[in-house]
Amino acid sequence: MLRISGPRARTALEALTGKAPPPERRATLRILRDPRSGEAIDQGLVLWFAAPRSYTGEDMVELHHHGGAAVARALADALAGLPGLRPAGPGEFTRRAFLNGKLDLAAAEAVADIVAATTRAQLRQALRQSEGVLGRACARWRGRLLEALARVEAELDFADEEADVGHDQLAALRPLLAEVHTEIRAALASAERGARLREGIVVAVVGAPNVGKSSLVNRLAGRDVAIVTPIPGTTRDPIEVALELGGVPVTLVDTAGLRDSDDPVEREGVARARARAGVADLCLLVIDASRPEAVPELAVPAEDRLVVVNKIDLAPVPAAVAGCGDVLAVSCRTGAGLEALIERLAALAAERCAGGESALVTRARHRDALAEAEAALARLLSAPAHIEPVLLAEELRTAAWAIGRVSGRVDVDELLDEIFARFCIGK
Repeated sequence: MLRISGPRARTALEALTGKAPPPERRATLRILRDPRSGEAIDQGLVLWFAAPRSYTGEDMVELHHHGGAAVARALADALAGLPGLRPAGPGEFTRRAFLNGKLDLAAAEAVADIVAATTRAQLRQALRQSEGVLGRACARWRGRLLEALARVEAELDFADEEADVGHDQLAALRPLLAEVHTEIRAALASAERGARLREGIVVAVVGAPNVGKSSLVNRLAGRDVAIVTPIPGTTRDPIEVALELGGVPVTLVDTAGLRDSDDPVEREGVARARARAGVADLCLLVIDASRPEAVPELAVPAEDRLVVVNKIDLAPVPAAVAGCGDVLAVSCRTGAGLEALIERLAALAAERCAGGESALVTRARHRDALAEAEAALARLLSAPAHIEPVLLAEELRTAAWAIGRVSGRVDVDELLDEIFARFCIGK
């Protein structure tokens, strides 16, 4: 498909087909020709969307042509020869949709998430975001804050001059502000799970050298992604492989064996392995059943660690390991226990992403902006009674502007609109 948007969309369509645009939103079969030579390029469906009823809010035409490389190249060459046309930049159609008010900024970002989604759960989350759920919530919160700020600003500037401007506005507004604060805190509470689902769960596979970490990664990935040799220290840099477990995106990280070494390269690999383990959502601590003494110390909370005893085809699960909490026994050579391990991993991943599909906040940018708004409202609501109202008005302004950054609706004139709409100032 080829899409043309902007004031020259109509001209381009007429140059390619020799006819005016078809009735809006009706597919029409037409011959597409090179405007310079008149040579036929393809026969395809033409869809016309008149402004503002299009994705971008501008005049837009979609050409549904055959998918061959020669057809696409010929159409691109033909259009490039028309005055005023140029190739679209990355994300330009969605950018124009945002600038023309068809999407808020959070919904526009969700379009990129739809394209990048690798699992159904991620897709459902992105589709929900693209429908504007976060933008509508932000618009509601920001509208309340702007209303409150307008009333406070009016009190500060005009209370002594205008009878219809009340005093002590913040006291009357406190229940409304507390409600907004509570709703923002609730949205932030699910932000971590929303981000985890969007970005995926990171599972670090750690353990001593030659316990079968790389073999386990290959088994879980279903292909040979990591080099397996009997030589200790084979894995130096972390190796990542993406897979899906129970509808949740998971990044599996094979790491260097944890041991003391005189080799500076291996020491760096061990340091990186410990660093990845420290930031991973879950660690698989792999232990060799035939060498239970080779268990490195790992500063990872028990709830974020799953102990995997490998090589049970050579030895039983050691008694000392059996009491280590969450323990699963497998054999990477025979495949024994791997199905149970995959099921357990899928359950743990789903547990960490539970509620992620319905989370309002899924990106760090959204979380940071709303956290700034929440902090400003918290300071306002906890301020002692003697604080100057002008300082509290500044907290309101900070919260409103921070929320506006989420959806991209930051308009300097909105506050004036609120003031003049609600009070008879300057009459």
